[in-house]
Parts: sequence; structure tokens; C-alpha cells
Amino acid sequence: MKRYLDFNATCPPVAAALDAVNQAATEAPGNPSSLHWAGRAARRVVDDSRDKLAKFIDCESGSIVFTSGGTEADNIAIHSVLESAKSGRVVCTAIEHPAVLKPLQRMSEQGLDIVFVRPDKNGIVTTESMIAAINGDTLLVCMMLINNESGAIQPVQEVAEHCRRHGIPMLVDAVQALGKIPVNFQKLGVDFMSLSAHKIGGLKGVGALLVRRGVKLQELTPGGGQERGRRSGTENVPGIAAFAAALGEIDFTALGSIRDTFEQQLKIQIPKVRIISEHAPRAANTSLIILPGMDGETLLMQLDLAGFAVASGSACSSGKREASHVLLSMGLNESVARSSILVSFGPGNSSEDAHALVTALVSSCNRLKGMAGPAA
Repeated sequence: MKRYLDFNATCPPVAAALDAVNQAATEAPGNPSSLHWAGRAARRVVDDSRDKLAKFIDCESGSIVFTSGGTEADNIAIHSVLESAKSGRVVCTAIEHPAVLKPLQRMSEQGLDIVFVRPDKNGIVTTESMIAAINGDTLLVCMMLINNESGAIQPVQEVAEHCRRHGIPMLVDAVQALGKIPVNFQKLGVDFMSLSAHKIGGLKGVGALLVRRGVKLQELTPGGGQERGRRSGTENVPGIAAFAAALGEIDFTALGSIRDTFEQQLKIQIPKVRIISEHAPRAANTSLIILPGMDGETLLMQLDLAGFAVASGSACSSGKREASHVLLSMGLNESVARSSILVSFGPGNSSEDAHALVTALVSSCNRLKGMAGPAA
């Protein structure tokens, strides 16, 4: 039996999204920039989807720029603010997604001072530590709402209030937050927010950047001037329709009891297990665990053979034998960080899946210890 437990990496499309794809592809087949009836039908789909997303996250429809995903959205925001800057500071959490970390690391090569603020032992980058890093030279502040590995919810609201008072632009990566906690763009009052459709049951390859009214956006890929001249390229009409249709379809908060069952049973079976951010506010579906003495990649392969799809570190960094930068930033050494497994529950999962995964983990750990010999 195959069990999918990697919903933070991607969530399979929900039925409403697939229906929206089919309807958009068949009933609105035109290019949304075309003036004929087929183009106007496609434009209506895009506009209606934009309005629905705006209502869902409380922003103006004109604030939404549809993109290919969260990575592009983050990059557009970062380059818009920093492209021409030769000096100044950027304050960023050390646990950001590579979509934020990597462009900032490149920006450091042009002379910018990039300050990466580390989290505490619970995986929270505190308000105090972020504010302490912000100075009069700060050009941009980057802070994710929910970490994609630990599930820890970050104090974005408090940091955003400080940035507003001092007129400092702020980018919030809300890719993992959408659908897991209430996300309100107006209430947060930030300048930029990135979203991704496939994390909530939409399609891969579709996302959005929210831009506060009055904030200028630099077009990175000039072309036909779509999205009000902020992101050229023919809009992915079926994908955008699916994004809007998926909004609110999954209640990730209801998965907390399954996650808790998994962690409680695992602690009974493997007392040495460590649960990252266990004592911090977390996304209800997420469990990042440390199994001392085990190699996460090897465990992942063992679980795969047993039919379980889980993760070891960020899925967007798959194929690399690198320890989680999130765990390293929390002060864990590389060996311990490599012993992590990330489990993220989603629709269709049950307490039976939680129990089955515990059994498989215990079996895999025992097997690997036996293969390593008495000294392991």
C-alpha cells in the first residue's frame, strides 16, 4: 500500500481544481490578451480568479501578479527592491526558503550587507532578534510566515509593524502558510507576499506575488506587458483558474490530531526521537523529527521501499546531499541534522497512516542498526 505523506512539498490537485482546469481549457481557449470572444472569455477567467484570490486573502485585485510559482514571486520582489542598490543592508531570517536565500547571496556579491538572523531553539526567529538587526541602512526585510521544514509559525505581524513605522519594505514568503493559517495581506501590512498554488491543491507552475498599492515593481522579463506590465508572458489560464478553485478546499488545521498521534506513538516506540519546534506554534500537519544515529536519506529510501512518501529536508533542494540549513541554523551539528525526516500530512491521510508510519520507522531503524553491527 502506498501512502503519501509529503504535502509540504506538493499537494495533489483537488477535484475542484481539476474541474476548473478542464472548464477553462475548453470554454476559454483563447489568449487572454486577444480581443476576440475566445480571448475575452480567457480574460474573464483570469479576472474572476484574481478577484476570488483577492477576497480570500484580503487584498486589492490589482495587487495580485500571477507568476509561475513562489520562487519567481520571491525573486521578482527581491530584484525589484535591490537590483540597482550598491550598498545597504538586507535583514533576512536564516531559515528562509532557497528562493529567498540564493538571490540574496548573489546580491551580497554586489556589495550589499546581508544579515541572516538565526532562530531560537524552537525554530522561531524572534521579533527582538529581527528588530535588533534592522538599522537605518536597511533596504529590505525578508521573513517567511511558516517554515517549510519545521512548520514553525514566525512572528511576522510584529516585525511588519516595525518595518511600517520605519518605511522599510518587507517581503513575506507565505507559500507554506496559505491554507494552514489565516493569511490576511491587508492586516499584515507588508509590501510583498509570495504564494504558490500547488501547496493547496492547485497545479504546479502557478503562483502569485502580492504587491502593496503604490509599490513599484521592476519587470524582470520584459515582453508583452501582461499583468499590468509587471510580469510579461501569456497567463496560464487553466492553472490560474485551478489556483482560485483550490482556495479553501483543504482544511489543514483538521490534521493536527493525526500529526499528534504520529508524534505521541513515535515517542513511545523511539524515546530518543526529537521533534523539532514541538513547543512552538506550528502548522497542524507538519512534523520534523530527528532520529539520533540514523541517516535521513537512508531512512527515506527504506520508507520509500515500504510505500511511504516522506521527505528529508526541503523538497526544492532534492538531489543534494546537504544537511538542512534550517536545522543547522538552529545550532544542530551536521550529523544530527542529517538524521531528520520531514512528515507532512494532508487530505486523505488518517490515524491509520500515522500508526503505519511509526511501525515502518521502528522497523527501518532496527534494520539499519542491525546492518551496522553491535557498535552502532
